[in-house]
Amino acid sequence: MKNQKGFTLIELVVVIIILGILAVTAAPKFINLQSDARESTLDGMKGALQGANTLLYSKAAIQGKEKADGGTTANIDIDNDGTDDVIGVYGYVKADAAQVSEILDIDTNEWTVVANSDTDVSAAPILLHPKDITISKDKKCFVEYTGATSSSDLPDYAVVADDC
Repeated sequence: MKNQKGFTLIELVVVIIILGILAVTAAPKFINLQSDARESTLDGMKGALQGANTLLYSKAAIQGKEKADGGTTANIDIDNDGTDDVIGVYGYVKADAAQVSEILDIDTNEWTVVANSDTDVSAAPILLHPKDITISKDKKCFVEYTGATSSSDLPDYAVVADDC
């Protein structure tokens, strides 16, 4: 009788069962990757907004306008051409969709900057969200921005990632 080498049917079935059990326990960790990626993207946008606002404050301080409220008139020159480009409120960007878009220079095919009065889903005046998401009271996936209210106050930034 020849000595054959290989696996028996029982051994193969046991290995398949073990692999199935491993797949079932590992799968939930990988299913939620898209919402984790969206939340990380929102964190990145929040960081970009904070960085841009810090740079704007530095420019305002150099120009001596860090304590001024520009109201509705551009009062901070961001490109050093001698023309004021952005409305600064106490050195930070005014909580206005057009002004926030101006300092971020974002791709409008990927991001939307809206005034909260248009959506009514948050207490913050400005919301930034991915263009492919329609935000609502049930689907909150955005960055909130609230501008400074005094020269001793800082702007507020928050990420809301409920049901991204």
